[in-house]
Amino acid sequence: MRPSPKPNSASRVQTTPPTPRLWLWGVAGVGLLLPPPPWGALLGCQNATSILAQMDKTPANDRVCDKSLFAWSGSVAPKLALMIRDEAKPHILLVEDARDIREPLARYLREHSYRATTAQDAASARKVMKGAAIDLVVLDIMMPGEDGLSLCRSIRETSQIPVILLTARGEEVDRIIGLEMGADDYIAKPFSPRELIARVAAVLRRTQALPPRQKPPGAERVKFGEWMLDTGQRELIGPDGVAMPLSSGEFRLLTALLERPKIALTRNQLLDLTKGRDADLFDRSIDNHVSRLRKKIEPDPKNPRYIKTVWGGGYIFAMDPEMA
Repeated sequence: MRPSPKPNSASRVQTTPPTPRLWLWGVAGVGLLLPPPPWGALLGCQNATSILAQMDKTPANDRVCDKSLFAWSGSVAPKLALMIRDEAKPHILLVEDARDIREPLARYLREHSYRATTAQDAASARKVMKGAAIDLVVLDIMMPGEDGLSLCRSIRETSQIPVILLTARGEEVDRIIGLEMGADDYIAKPFSPRELIARVAAVLRRTQALPPRQKPPGAERVKFGEWMLDTGQRELIGPDGVAMPLSSGEFRLLTALLERPKIALTRNQLLDLTKGRDADLFDRSIDNHVSRLRKKIEPDPKNPRYIKTVWGGGYIFAMDPEMA
């Protein structure tokens, strides 16, 4: 049998390799299909092939890796990877007027896997929060101009961003006022930077695990049943138009329940929502606050209509409130 002749160069079929494809996987989890030049150069040949294999699921013979496309990847790829990694880090806003405290703390936060932006006063902090997504605010109480307590109250009225207060004062009343205004924790100066890192991590862990608010934070009057809660005046108005007195703990507990109706909240979550975890400042018993609230708002406290007990530990506000 005569062997088949080898095809000459003229008879060979000229095939054009398929256009390379590259998936650039964004921080938000959105994939963008991009042509290789110059985008392929951002990740390098080996990384591009790996992404194609794992994300694009392209058949092996369709993957083309032309090293000439990646000639300038050495300087750009690390920067792109660094940008992606940084965007995934929690963003901390540090508001402190003393530069010798502000800058070292910001540097320490960055060294411990946080993004840190600094502001020297309340006005600068407001500008930062308007232009960037902030995950947590570390806020000094004693600042020139608008103080930290005023800024803390404003943050709490318009957002759910957690706040840690820094204070040089040791008096209990300042800490109480700060926590009543909505701060999630506080640190008394002087303190160790390691303590700040630990408290930032703990507050982020707690607040990220909490159910989101259902009621807009700016709503000042909330109606449920025959009752109306005026959050601006911190008053509970009954069906006869007379204000029912509430303690600070009862007000915060009722507000937390109204903001998350029909969501079962554990005792620990209610502690976080009402006062953080400063056991020295407030009564730790959520059950006592619930019992007192029921006596004030329930037609029959033994058979509650609004605040119901959840089996296994916790409470739920059983009806949808209305914005008045």
